[in-house]
Amino acid sequence: MSSIGETKSAATIIKPTHGWLPLDLHSLWEYRDLLRFLTWRDVKVRYKQTALGVTWALIQPLLVMGAFSIFFGRLAKIPSDGHPFPIFVLSGLIPWQLFAHALAHSSNSLVASERLITKIFFPRLLIPLSAVLSGLIDFLIAFVIVLVLLGHYEISPRIAFLSIPFFVLLTLATALAVGLWFSALNVAYRDVRHAVPFIIQFWLFVSPVAYPTSLVPDPWRLFYALNPMVGVIEGFRWALLGNTRGLGWELVISLAVVTVLLIGGLYYFRRMEKTFADIL
Repeated sequence: MSSIGETKSAATIIKPTHGWLPLDLHSLWEYRDLLRFLTWRDVKVRYKQTALGVTWALIQPLLVMGAFSIFFGRLAKIPSDGHPFPIFVLSGLIPWQLFAHALAHSSNSLVASERLITKIFFPRLLIPLSAVLSGLIDFLIAFVIVLVLLGHYEISPRIAFLSIPFFVLLTLATALAVGLWFSALNVAYRDVRHAVPFIIQFWLFVSPVAYPTSLVPDPWRLFYALNPMVGVIEGFRWALLGNTRGLGWELVISLAVVTVLLIGGLYYFRRMEKTFADIL
């Protein structure tokens, strides 16, 4: 028997979880300060000890735009829906680079954060999410070039310009949806790290960055729209340049694909989350 004044402490028993776990997305809000820290950390690490710093966010799209304008515009004579080819390319290149950066970094984010994952507890979803959000700084800087070219070609902003934040969010959601699958798979299979650059490069050519979707034959148009970046890029061009063809079913199909990939990626990530620390 315990003596008077002696207190009994309650024991907490931790048991392994089984099956599919709830998403527990409300914990992201509780750890929002950590999300801000991880996002800003990724930005600082990217430009640490660089001579040009954030200027790279301007140089890269300018060089790619120039190369595409010469080889696809002048030499290959690819149409640009009646718009000057440089602004046509850049309106698709800016969201594409945001997507490519977010996907590449989120896919390798868990492996790169091995020490953090194995030492402390926090929602692991914060790591790929912060990798996706860190690309927003480069996007905002590069978007200045878009505004300059719009003024140079005397293209006035329309009311659709206000929809750009929606398409930015859709770009980030697309990158996160795919990045969740790749990041979780990369923990167990490091082949993913080598495959992602090739996938991004291939994805670039099957997305309407340097060519209009009008070149795709009508029987293939709906199948082509299964690529969610088709709706994203077409949405950006519609918001910036006012394509007369509009968005049509491309955006609807892209939204459906992103929704399925994101929900599936969240559940798969949560299911594999309990193994990250052991495997890493």
